[in-house]
Amino acid sequence: MGDEQTESYYLCPSCGVYTVEVCDDRFCGEETISFRGPLAREEGERQVALIRQCPEPWDKKCRCPAHREYFAGWLD
Repeated sequence: MGDEQTESYYLCPSCGVYTVEVCDDRFCGEETISFRGPLAREEGERQVALIRQCPEPWDKKCRCPAHREYFAGWLD
């Protein structure tokens, strides 16, 4: 129904780990924001590099190899 999820990766230069902000924008409900982490720098950089492989990472209908890998094949 048009729900969207946005994940933002933030690297802390002091401690060298990532925090992931997850924003769930519900079509029929309230927006929620949560956080994941800490995420090891190596894993965070791997995820960010994967996201950068897609020419349009904001396109929720994209079916490129990077989107498929990031979402482990769970694309609707």
